Amino acid sequence: MSMPRRVYPEWLDVLPTSDPRALRSGRDLELINTWMLQGGTMARTLRDQFGDQAPRRLIDLGTGDGTFILSVARRLAPLWKDVAVTLLDRQNMVSEPTLAAFRALQWRPETISIDALEFLERAPHACAVTANLFLHHFEDERLGRLLAGAAHVARIFIACEPRRAPLPLLGSKMLWALGCNDVSQHDAVVSVRAGFAARELSALWPEPAGWVLHENSEWLFTHRFVARRKAASP
Repeated sequence: MSMPRRVYPEWLDVLPTSDPRALRSGRDLELINTWMLQGGTMARTLRDQFGDQAPRRLIDLGTGDGTFILSVARRLAPLWKDVAVTLLDRQNMVSEPTLAAFRALQWRPETISIDALEFLERAPHACAVTANLFLHHFEDERLGRLLAGAAHVARIFIACEPRRAPLPLLGSKMLWALGCNDVSQHDAVVSVRAGFAARELSALWPEPAGWVLHENSEWLFTHRFVARRKAASP
């Protein structure tokens, strides 16, 4: 069954961060990431690209409260030390205990509150740029601009996004069974409909001849995209 990509507003994006339903949905998102195996997929992909040689600097776009990329760091920290990690989002929701947890892993976190498109226009170069459940918020025109910015900044770009297909859509409608609230249930369905399939992200990536692009489905619910500069080594 063909599912055209459609981007609609998600409730979590418009609710005040202090709203109890938003706070609950933020906690739900940790459960959803676990259920989708997102942390393991991102950590494994980073390890595949960099091996035992840790990237000096990593930028996480749309980081939210930072707990997702912290879960990735915990998987990689036994081998990777002294990684400078930039936690970027429009609003700073990263708590001091989360920052302290990064430091305990011997990673060096910094938070930046700014729109991702604006940041990428003037960001310094980084070994890696990551995005988890973030790209699907953008219509193709703005998404193309964001990917162009990421290509300007990163040696390697990795995104783990919702897979747009009937089975993930069915799963998104079953989040009530996990105890997720109404905001999470609504946003999960919207996210899958705005997700990706086939080589849609590759088609939007700028100057593909200079990059090795890999795009595939991971497990049941995740669409993974990796872009690596041909001339660069980690």
